[in-house]
Amino acid sequence: MKIITLSPQEFDKFASTHRYRNYYQTSAYGNTMASNGFKIHYLGITDNLNHLIGATLIIYKEIFMNQKIAYAPRGILFDYSNSVSVQELVNKLKQVLGKQGFLLLRMDPYIPATIRNKRGLVKNMNNGINIIMSNLKHAGFKYKGQNQFFENEKGRYEAVTLLADRDIKSIYRSFSKNTRHKINKASASGIMIVNDKNKNIDFLYNFIKEKANKSKKYYEDLVKNFNIKANVYYAVLDTNTFVISSKKVYEHELEKNEYLSKKIQEHGIATKKPVKKNILNSKMESDRLLNVYKNQLVLATKLLQDYPNNLILGGALTIEYDNAIYLIVDGYDKKYKNLCCNYLIRWYIINEGVKKQYKYFNMSCISGEFRKKNPYSGLNENKIGFDGIPTEYIGEFDLILNNFNYKLYQSFSKEKNYKLKNMNN
Repeated sequence: MKIITLSPQEFDKFASTHRYRNYYQTSAYGNTMASNGFKIHYLGITDNLNHLIGATLIIYKEIFMNQKIAYAPRGILFDYSNSVSVQELVNKLKQVLGKQGFLLLRMDPYIPATIRNKRGLVKNMNNGINIIMSNLKHAGFKYKGQNQFFENEKGRYEAVTLLADRDIKSIYRSFSKNTRHKINKASASGIMIVNDKNKNIDFLYNFIKEKANKSKKYYEDLVKNFNIKANVYYAVLDTNTFVISSKKVYEHELEKNEYLSKKIQEHGIATKKPVKKNILNSKMESDRLLNVYKNQLVLATKLLQDYPNNLILGGALTIEYDNAIYLIVDGYDKKYKNLCCNYLIRWYIINEGVKKQYKYFNMSCISGEFRKKNPYSGLNENKIGFDGIPTEYIGEFDLILNNFNYKLYQSFSKEKNYKLKNMNN
């Protein structure tokens, strides 16, 4: 076995057909990281006959006395089921990278471990996952654990909506009741989804900059490097339609409210208690809704005055790779959260995916905690509500390449769990 250098073209050719292929392991992603402060290298792994049997993009930075930490995003593309091959790979990585000043290599292979139901219970398990895990640990990789949240470079769980062999109506029916309601609400409010042909990131970044740990330039470079496979979507509110729909909803509820008031007056105390209680409860709920719809009409009227030429409420960036559409990031103006534009954006993307005959819509990371209430419960509910199938991946591993220098680094560094994702991009 040998470790060799590959050209970007050689790397892409191999990576595009590998079992564990993913958009992180592409030259497009490598170019993005190279223009955002990282150094990159494409490594190939050959057997004794010089056949290419593995490859990886590594990104790295110098962190201590010219020493480097490297990361293979979503893992080295390699067959981990053979223990002898994995051990030989580790030996070669230490031999080659260790001599080049690398302290540590981190990776999180894109190997599914389990498929779960909406409650987090295991439906299907990768029969080979225990063998792969054992081979990696035995060869010297340190496993970072079965993390449930976002402690590592990338999340260990994703929500994936199946598009293949399904018509759009059946996909819609598979959504949760709450998700369908919010899609309909956004659509009825006059929100339109636009695929920005200029792929301008400006508005989108304003919506996400508070939660993003990456710069605007990073997303612009991502769009540039993935080119036609990158799409930027915006949710645009037609403020005139919003006024019309808000007025219609308010007037409909007003009629209902007046009818209930009349019914209460007509029956009075002669009405049987259970019936009277039901009428009173309906009237109280109608009063509440009437106030909500009145406030919405006031908001709609003001928005029409302030934004007669429409208003951008939110946006999303996607990348199309292989047989899937990946949601990279999305966000919206928190002032208009109740208009649910993010739900309509995802529904639009799903429609696009079906038209283009993609197999999956990958909504990116979710939490692995499905039972206990936690800060990410809303995130899970949102994505799983789109019939997102929780998919668990094997997780993150560290391989120490130079023991002496790594221990020296740890003795001087306050950062014991160095993360490349925390570096400004």
